[in-house]
Amino acid sequence: MSTAFTKRILQAIILLIMAVIPQLAPSQQLYAAPPERPNILLIVSDDMGFECVEANGGTSYKTPRLNQLAETGMRFTHAYSQPICTPSRVQLMTGKYNQRNYIRFGVLDPAQTTFAQVLKKAGYKTCIAGKWQLEGGFEGPHHFGFDEYCLWQLTRRPSRYPSPGLEINGKEVDFPGKYGPDIASDFICDFIKQNEDQPFLVYYPMILPHWPFEPTPDSEEWDPNSQGAGGSQKHPEFFVDMVNYTDKMVGKIIDQLEASGLRKNTLIIFTGDNGTATSVTSMIDGKSFQGGKGSPTDAGMHVPMIANWPGKITSGVVNENLVDFTDIFPTLLETAGVTSPDDLELDGRSILPQLLGKKAEPREFIYCWYARNGGKTGDEFVQNKTFKFYRDGQYYNIVRDPREKSPLDVNRLNPKAQENLSNLKQALSKYDDTRVMLPEPYPKEVSPAQKNPKKNKQKNSQ
Repeated sequence: MSTAFTKRILQAIILLIMAVIPQLAPSQQLYAAPPERPNILLIVSDDMGFECVEANGGTSYKTPRLNQLAETGMRFTHAYSQPICTPSRVQLMTGKYNQRNYIRFGVLDPAQTTFAQVLKKAGYKTCIAGKWQLEGGFEGPHHFGFDEYCLWQLTRRPSRYPSPGLEINGKEVDFPGKYGPDIASDFICDFIKQNEDQPFLVYYPMILPHWPFEPTPDSEEWDPNSQGAGGSQKHPEFFVDMVNYTDKMVGKIIDQLEASGLRKNTLIIFTGDNGTATSVTSMIDGKSFQGGKGSPTDAGMHVPMIANWPGKITSGVVNENLVDFTDIFPTLLETAGVTSPDDLELDGRSILPQLLGKKAEPREFIYCWYARNGGKTGDEFVQNKTFKFYRDGQYYNIVRDPREKSPLDVNRLNPKAQENLSNLKQALSKYDDTRVMLPEPYPKEVSPAQKNPKKNKQKNSQ
């Protein structure tokens, strides 16, 4: 057989194969389909400290759905937020400590990059529902990367619970006789149903269980005609019902993921934005515990955190490593297979390897810069699981003294405490002179939150 003839035979075979390949069924294709990207559900309760979850040893509230998440996932014992809502949200959404990007209470610098912006650019459909409190007007959520939104406290601050006033995709919408958390969770469930065929990010900064403390639709005292209790912290007895309803809303969204067939391909992270209100006293591990919101102590910053991903995260794992809110951003990106922009300089580290049971390098300490209203200086410290060192020299054993009533005498330390002090001093030195003062983006006289408050407003009579 001649070489030319053999060559023609091979060319004919190649042409035949090329003609047949397009007719092959998907299962017969000669290439592997790209892996399906997971969905992400990030839930942040409002003013719900570590002690509020039964799985953590709390006994004042009923949290069966959160308990189930913990039993079938990973529960963290040393997760830390900031002491109050806006600082926590800024840190969580940007992956940076507050000393580099915090301006003042109630605002997120529009020049910052959020995890939603990065994930949206990578092809994720994005949604936020719940509490905003970051200004920016109707376009604020879109600017920060969210395709869809249903929010309270975006352009106004009416009732958040009974007969709520919300902002939904550019319109102010009132819901007479309805309950705010029901509206927000319904919005998320609808979003999930409408996006079952593509990867999505849902960020649910919950309205619950922040004061005003008032009845929920599951309370005997519920009155759908109530106009809300305003800013009152009275009646903390209703906080029990509100935490229980928080758990119910979490379960509602999980049930929707199940109904949509998406549960196994969805990473769920549940946490809280700061400690419980100081007017609330709960029971945990048989002891009374007063909330510490607003305080840079364990009671103000120690929050529940649970991660759940069927088939990926081993059931019933208790993770005792340190985690803080800067870690969420890189974790979401790594979960989605997205590389962080080179110029972003995140402070956190991904905990995905820990979630998946792989070799990881846990934190040795967490850092905090906290000033509710901004400014040049704030409470600044580093801590590990046992000791805490402040910029002003105060040093505490936070296991024995979690309320920080008695600073340690640095001249009379045992060897372990002395070694920890040296390590924490060195860790804090990494943040020397790193406070960045940013300009006010929304001067009060032209704040987007105050522009056209009556425009695009509608009633919902459902």
